Amino acid sequence: MTVPKSHPRYESLRIREMLSAGFLSGAVALEGVMAHGRGEALDYILGEETPTTSKAAARAAAATLLLSSYPVISVNGNVAALCSREIVNLSCVSSSKIEVNLFYDSMQRRRIIIGMLRRAGAREVLGLEKTSVIEGFESARRMTSYDGIYKADTVIVPLEDGDRTQSLVDMGKKVITIDLNPLSRTARTASITIVDNIVRALPLLASYCREMKSYDTKQLEEIVEFDNMINLKECVQHIKEGLKDSYA
Repeated sequence: MTVPKSHPRYESLRIREMLSAGFLSGAVALEGVMAHGRGEALDYILGEETPTTSKAAARAAAATLLLSSYPVISVNGNVAALCSREIVNLSCVSSSKIEVNLFYDSMQRRRIIIGMLRRAGAREVLGLEKTSVIEGFESARRMTSYDGIYKADTVIVPLEDGDRTQSLVDMGKKVITIDLNPLSRTARTASITIVDNIVRALPLLASYCREMKSYDTKQLEEIVEFDNMINLKECVQHIKEGLKDSYA
């Protein structure tokens, strides 16, 4: 089905079609389709726009990536289906490695997702072989590549993933997450939470990385001074005010 651009929900329907194609290709798990629906509902409540505080979070995240010695972007099926090119672009501008890491894991899904990322321009994608274990939780995501997430000092975890986020933080890593739910375990546990739709957040994050590449260490460190709990409280307040205005 081709969605006409004149449709009032064009962007939303376009994204759904991308996710459906990802499911049919084997990259997206059925559970991932359901998770997207939950996220879309939260985006409605957010007003389908990037809050000002989330832009500040993205700037802090970009500065963190540029200061990191070994940043890694974790990718699952939903992320690959919706944002493969954006992931590759962010990887390039932030000098981050990419690793496929799945909750509903299989070698076949890993290969499909890695193929999607390579077709989008990625030269190297980790995650085909898992050699190291992240302690503290039991899902398949505990298995990771040593030269990827296990070795990273900063990990970007797009989309909700609470148990792994806590374990990564416990290992001393900085965790940047993109989560439409400011009340989730992931959002509350991460070092920096960008409360936004991933299709908006990744290009924004890449643009800030590109902008700040010329900044010196002191400038970046000033931007990194960021209170994530204040950020989340401001996002909740933004949602409350948006709902109040809708029924004023």
